[in-house]
Amino acid sequence: MSWTNERVELLKKLWGDGLSASQIAGELGGVTRNAVIGKVHRLGLSGRAKSSSSSAKPRRPRTTASPASQSAPKRPQTQPQTQGSAALKMEPTPAPVAEVQPVAEPIADVVPMSKRATILTLTERTCKWPIGDPATDDFYFCGQVSEAGVPYCPYHCKIAYQPVADRRRSANNKTSVAQAS
Repeated sequence: MSWTNERVELLKKLWGDGLSASQIAGELGGVTRNAVIGKVHRLGLSGRAKSSSSSAKPRRPRTTASPASQSAPKRPQTQPQTQGSAALKMEPTPAPVAEVQPVAEPIADVVPMSKRATILTLTERTCKWPIGDPATDDFYFCGQVSEAGVPYCPYHCKIAYQPVADRRRSANNKTSVAQAS
């Protein structure tokens, strides 16, 4: 379908009358709603007249209710009423919170010389936790036995894999201690 001068003029008239793109496509025949929208955009048509359907029914203005009228009136606080035996009523108890002790870095003497590993002696089942500064000669890896599929021994796994809540709590404790100083 090509846009002839007659079809373009009809499009302009229908657009000015306030018809929707779907209605115009139906009037023109052989074009889609999107084709009409594209042509309107390319022609730079704007400033549409109100459609007859929207002018027939004027919109009601919105009314805003005051916050006081939206909420129910407040009742005085009373003891909650229980049904049945009060002996079976259980008071909610807070869940116990476990104390998390920070794990200290092992002292270099804790890992025996025979268990210390170099990059050349690491295997699938040795702990790959680095200890010391890699730029110095006394740098080594933990070398303790690790489980299959885990790069660290159980001790270093506790350090490396902390739950998110524990990390946040630890960070907050450090921040509050620094602020108190």
